[in-house]
Amino acid sequence: MFNFSRKDTEFFDLFVDNSKYFHLGAVLLDDVIKDPNKALERIDEILGLEAKADEINERIIEKLNLTFITPIDREDIYSIAGELDNGVDILQGALQRIIMSRAGHATEKCPMLTNWVVESTNELVKAFKLLVDIKKNQREILDACAKVREYESKADLVYREQIGILYDDATQDPLNKTIHLIKWKNILEDLEETQDHCKKLADMIRGVVMKYA
Repeated sequence: MFNFSRKDTEFFDLFVDNSKYFHLGAVLLDDVIKDPNKALERIDEILGLEAKADEINERIIEKLNLTFITPIDREDIYSIAGELDNGVDILQGALQRIIMSRAGHATEKCPMLTNWVVESTNELVKAFKLLVDIKKNQREILDACAKVREYESKADLVYREQIGILYDDATQDPLNKTIHLIKWKNILEDLEETQDHCKKLADMIRGVVMKYA
């Protein structure tokens, strides 16, 4: 019934699979931010990714319950699995908000934010692929995590700048700009949350490396 293997790599394979879904979701959202007319055609795709991510998460939890000796701490496996699943949920929620609010075209630098999310999720995929041999790949894993943190710092600055511009515009033309402010303030917050989530995952990976390298 129980798996006693110390060399079981399936957990890492499942992490990679879910990180790829997170990355694909980021690509979809980036596409919609650049062309909001694609929002409705992309929603089914991201819902499909969300369903696949949920399925992977369930497989991880089921396997965790049946594995006696895990390659890294059980708590780390459980936490990472949950946060990867949450990442796709956040992206799906952001796309739903764009559709429901009839958001229209993004603020000038909003595509920079989604591009950094795409880059960050790509670095997470790299890190999870390398996690199977932590000691050998320590430097490369930490480099990938550092890039995610770098993107998060850049995104913070652009996020604050774009929020400020929205408020300035609303002050100058409150009748026409206030609704635009409300719509895009919420969407920008979703994008900021997604980038923060990438950093959270990178920090979790870095914590695992510190334990086992």
